[in-house]
Amino acid sequence: MSDDLRAGPRLENDLGAPQSFVQRPDPGLEAYAENFLDGLDAIPTARATVGCIIPAYNEAETIAGVLDSLLQQTRLPDVVHLIVNNTSDESVEIASHYAGPHTRMTPTGEQSTVIYVHDIGKNPDKKVGALNYGYSLVEHMDYLLGVDGDTTPEPDAIQHLVDEICSDDRIGGISAIYSIDDSALEGVMSKFLIAGQRAQFSAFNMQNLLKGRNMAVLGGQFSIFSTQALRDVMRDSHQRTPWVSDSEVEDSLLSLQIKSAGYLTKISARARAHVGGMTTLRSLDAQQVKWNFGAIDLMWPGQRGDTKGQPFHPNLRLRWFEHMSMVINMTTRLLFVVLLMWSLQLDAFVFSPLWLIPPVAAVWLNFRVAHSMAFRNRRDYLFVLLVFPAELYMLTRMGHFVRAWLKFFSKQQTDNWAAQAKAERGKGTAWTYPFLVVGLLLAALFAGWVYGPLDIEQKSDVLAIGWPVLGVITVLQTAWMIIKASRRYRGFKA
Repeated sequence: MSDDLRAGPRLENDLGAPQSFVQRPDPGLEAYAENFLDGLDAIPTARATVGCIIPAYNEAETIAGVLDSLLQQTRLPDVVHLIVNNTSDESVEIASHYAGPHTRMTPTGEQSTVIYVHDIGKNPDKKVGALNYGYSLVEHMDYLLGVDGDTTPEPDAIQHLVDEICSDDRIGGISAIYSIDDSALEGVMSKFLIAGQRAQFSAFNMQNLLKGRNMAVLGGQFSIFSTQALRDVMRDSHQRTPWVSDSEVEDSLLSLQIKSAGYLTKISARARAHVGGMTTLRSLDAQQVKWNFGAIDLMWPGQRGDTKGQPFHPNLRLRWFEHMSMVINMTTRLLFVVLLMWSLQLDAFVFSPLWLIPPVAAVWLNFRVAHSMAFRNRRDYLFVLLVFPAELYMLTRMGHFVRAWLKFFSKQQTDNWAAQAKAERGKGTAWTYPFLVVGLLLAALFAGWVYGPLDIEQKSDVLAIGWPVLGVITVLQTAWMIIKASRRYRGFKA
């Protein structure tokens, strides 16, 4: 074919030179194009589907608040499945008033959801069984939103979680930023314990926010998961369900598996939820021992269950660091009390103003943590500035830490879920053991110092070695606290 034919129609201009034929647009086509674009904009875009599951065990006091908070969301879940199991209270009766369809007007238009209440009766796998039951009901959806039966989210929490997880297909799950509502507390002990837990949550949240928002544990209190990621976990781990019952911390294990399947596990920068706190020493002890025990199971090589310990998993690096920090905190405090006790007995203690630097650094660090809270209040600041409450709470956490490790090494086959439920009912005395052990240990060390075989010169030599050793450890610990307290929070709020 000639070049002239390929060039298309040509016209002659006034000078006889050929020119390309240009067709001018029809005015009618321009109007059609505008109508077409308007119609295209009017077509509704695909909306990700979200199925919410709520495992509930004896949540009669809180479940109404949880369901109300979900119905007040700016982005309603497409369906809500409340899975009541092993309950002995009125959870089902209260929740039944919410069963059925719900429609509300939101800033983005009218939205609808349906609440289903399932009473599955006696469930040997407890929360894990309820979670897996719920998964079977929403596995066809894009995302699964897990909510605890005592967790109330902020009104825009679901919208933020959905926006964030939809923005990146690499994300397998995102956890909300957790805190505890302390507005309706009664009693000095409950206020003290909740203030400590709020500070503990805040420090943990900020630590994860500053590490690229990478979250080692997608807490079951209020987290969203990609159902595709859950299917990949089941395939890679040869599991029939996403959650397994042979771990004390099912959420930690699933987070590790999601990460191992090639997905990211994140903490949200904006979604917030208020979780249920522990208001007694007994219940706090049971919860923290269960958490620590489960973490040790995952950290330690050759875990006793069917899931191997994964000590070098990236998600566990922070856990190892937390446990090593706790060991150092225990060492410095025990050494200080023992050396002070021995020195006073010999009338050999000499106060140095330098010893004020570590507590000042600790107050500075804790103050920054308190100030970073999105819902901070006067009680959070007093907890830090009075020094004694924060220190007492740290000593309480040390007792939980020791109990968990001792339980692990003793290979006790105990049901820590049942122990926590028992403690929340006000039963059990295990929470007193750390206090008794510390008291007996200090009494034995003092008696051995006073009535032991060492003479005055030998005792002086012990003190001459002990205080410098404590000083070196304390200097390093203080330097690390100052470094942490000097970090920029880059606008994040815990």
